[in-house]
Amino acid sequence: MTTVEVTGSHVPAWRGGFGRLWSAAVISRFGDALRTAALPLIAVRLTDDPLVIASVTACGYLPWLLFGLLGGAVADRVDQRRAMWAVDSVRGLLVASFALAVGLGHASIPLLLALAFCLTTLQTLFDNASTALLPSLVAREALGSANARLMTGQQLAGGLLASPLVPLLLTAGAFMPFAADASTYLLAAALVASLQIRPPEREPRPAGSTLRTEIGEGLRALWSDRVLRATCVATLLCNIGMGALIATLVLHVTRWLDAGNAGYAAAMTAYSVGSFSGGFVAQRIARRTGRVRALLVAGSVQTSSLLLIGTVRHLAALAAGMLLLGAMNMVWNVNQVTLMQQRSPAAMVGRIASAFRTSSTSGAPIGALLGGTVAGTYGLNGPALLAAALFGLAVASLIPAVKPDVPVVAPEDNGTTARATG
Repeated sequence: MTTVEVTGSHVPAWRGGFGRLWSAAVISRFGDALRTAALPLIAVRLTDDPLVIASVTACGYLPWLLFGLLGGAVADRVDQRRAMWAVDSVRGLLVASFALAVGLGHASIPLLLALAFCLTTLQTLFDNASTALLPSLVAREALGSANARLMTGQQLAGGLLASPLVPLLLTAGAFMPFAADASTYLLAAALVASLQIRPPEREPRPAGSTLRTEIGEGLRALWSDRVLRATCVATLLCNIGMGALIATLVLHVTRWLDAGNAGYAAAMTAYSVGSFSGGFVAQRIARRTGRVRALLVAGSVQTSSLLLIGTVRHLAALAAGMLLLGAMNMVWNVNQVTLMQQRSPAAMVGRIASAFRTSSTSGAPIGALLGGTVAGTYGLNGPALLAAALFGLAVASLIPAVKPDVPVVAPEDNGTTARATG
């Protein structure tokens, strides 16, 4: 067991860069939630095939397998701020075009697949650039609080505010959620473009260095870190399970539970309420247990939640399970991202982040297709039970990384001296 004493301020300043980045992330997440909730509801209108519906979700993850590593290497080479606002501008135009197509009555499954693929392709650069940019905006000891505040704000906007609006917007027109999403992308791009940040100073690349070489460096750095390697494997297993659940959740709610679109909105709202609440406890759990043990706690609770969702055929049970699932998902994400940022060399954050995301996110499309197959073969509650088994395996895979645990760099949010133990 190790003991680390931490002093200084652990709260990110709202003025300047972090406040604008937070605002851009929250606004963009609001629009994304509208689109994410509306896509499966439109897909259900176009087809009743569970596997085809699941394919829409799977296609949204596939670009991480194809371009995720490249996005991280590029993020470490370019001005991350410029990359982010340029990507959001392009995504805003793409979603606006899709909204127009839907409004004109041209929605189709191929069009849904194309939109999901293009948006995620651009996201591979944006997310890696964003992860690499944050440590240049806030002090290292404030990263945990900064990540918690970013993710909590995103869940407040995306879940509590956006998801309940989707049925209402759809009654006004199927194109409305997508038009709103396009406008939030463009507004977020303007906020990021206004950041006054000097381009990061980087050492000159060695002669003959290529993107392929730099990608390899990121992969080796991830694999050589015992804690990040174990966390990546566990996140991969969780993503397979979540991919199976989310891809078929609309069928689970509207058909297995016979709760309709309102029930689906209630489930998504419960998940978002849980995620919002989880943002307030993520740092507290890490203070008491250490970041790796916080992941163990989160994974164990999620396993139980998924068993509840898959075995009790009642909307109240689904809502309770989604509430806990969302809360612990936030605890997992805050601690996982902070671990990655704290344990990565500054010049390699983008590449290590992309290696982590590509490896772990590869499970989501696999899970989505697996979920569609299981739902069609074994019943619409099958994906939730499959997810529970995979989350249990994820918890088991983290156990070797617990000792010695990783000390918490920012155990307090009040600027006082604190002591954290691993």
